[in-house]
Amino acid sequence: MKKFILLAACVTLVLSSCGQWSNLAKGSAIGGGSGAAVGAGVGALVGKDAKSAAIGSAIGAIIGTGVGAIIGDRMDKKAEELAAIEGAQVETVTDVNNLTSVKVTFDNGILFAFNKANLSDAAKKSLKEFASSMADMPDTDITIWGHTDNIGTAEANASVSQKRANAVKDFLVAQGIAADRMTAEGKSYDMPVASNDTDEGRAQNRRVEVYITANADMVAEAQAEVDAESAK
Repeated sequence: MKKFILLAACVTLVLSSCGQWSNLAKGSAIGGGSGAAVGAGVGALVGKDAKSAAIGSAIGAIIGTGVGAIIGDRMDKKAEELAAIEGAQVETVTDVNNLTSVKVTFDNGILFAFNKANLSDAAKKSLKEFASSMADMPDTDITIWGHTDNIGTAEANASVSQKRANAVKDFLVAQGIAADRMTAEGKSYDMPVASNDTDEGRAQNRRVEVYITANADMVAEAQAEVDAESAK
């Protein structure tokens, strides 16, 4: 089943509550109203788990209102496109630079058997579609997180979660996505999305999540657009 979920990111320094904004509007608030001191770690992954970590690489520059709006709009459009992949759940989240980014999770395409890290045919099909969709967005970084259920030792789960992330990265490299754009990390069983008390819940937790964030090239391009508009 195709699912598309847009979650508005709340930035407490800017907004007192979350409304039903487009990412163009959210980008304006995030990019300008907060001051966006990039690299200060003010942006964090939106999620229910308190252990959620920041995603993306700090750009190391001040990002203004217009830049945040342009990037937010681009990410909105890419999220809509990625949502066409069968079984893909697409959410907008915020990265370490307080910019809109995209999180992609697959209902059944990138789930794993117990203690396994090999990709199923369904996973490969979904990842091929993902890679094809990302071909026109080279100015982004891709973060891949591998997860496990809680059966076994912490050491064993750390190892298998890393293997799961690596399996996805390696497959995407084979599909033409540059390896230096991607980071693969194993998160063990620290970030469950379902109960580990049932077989069904544990199966959901054996997963990989993919995050798309703006890199310095996208920020520079957006800034050039803002400067060109200001010069008119």
